[in-house]
Amino acid sequence: MALATRDTAATHRFYTEVMGFELVKVVVGPNPGEHGGWSKHFFFATNPAVSRDEGLMAFWELHDDQISDTYPVNLNTAIGLPAWVNHIAFDAPSIEELYEHRDRWRRHGLSVAEVNHGFCVSIYTSDPNRNMVEFCHTTRPFTDAERERAAQALLDPAPAHDEHRPEITMWKPLVPVA
Repeated sequence: MALATRDTAATHRFYTEVMGFELVKVVVGPNPGEHGGWSKHFFFATNPAVSRDEGLMAFWELHDDQISDTYPVNLNTAIGLPAWVNHIAFDAPSIEELYEHRDRWRRHGLSVAEVNHGFCVSIYTSDPNRNMVEFCHTTRPFTDAERERAAQALLDPAPAHDEHRPEITMWKPLVPVA
């Protein structure tokens, strides 16, 4: 995944300090095409404890006279959708790791929404570009009945609503918000 940012320093701080990722590569060069300009394309390892070479996320810092300095960097605002629709999700292999992420976010002054979906627990906050980010831990295997329901509901134009309602907990920051 690669996204644009207008604030490289804030994006770097968030994805290294708050998300726990590691900056592994920066590529600087001319933009493709005839317009000219240049860009920085910087890459983070999203699970550096496991691999610094896989699971990369990238950002673009653009310098191009053909592109306005006010280009939208929020996935949802740019197309008129609510903040929860398009978001960036990462796996938390254990519930302990999920809670470590939650508590690190709170120590960085962020509010966190924790949602127990019944089959997974997710935590959500927003990055400096106001894109929602998520860590999710799957808590149990999917059943055959769930797989069957998925196949039926996917293309049904008016499927029945699920009976389960997610449990939502809002966590306040552990430090004052600047």
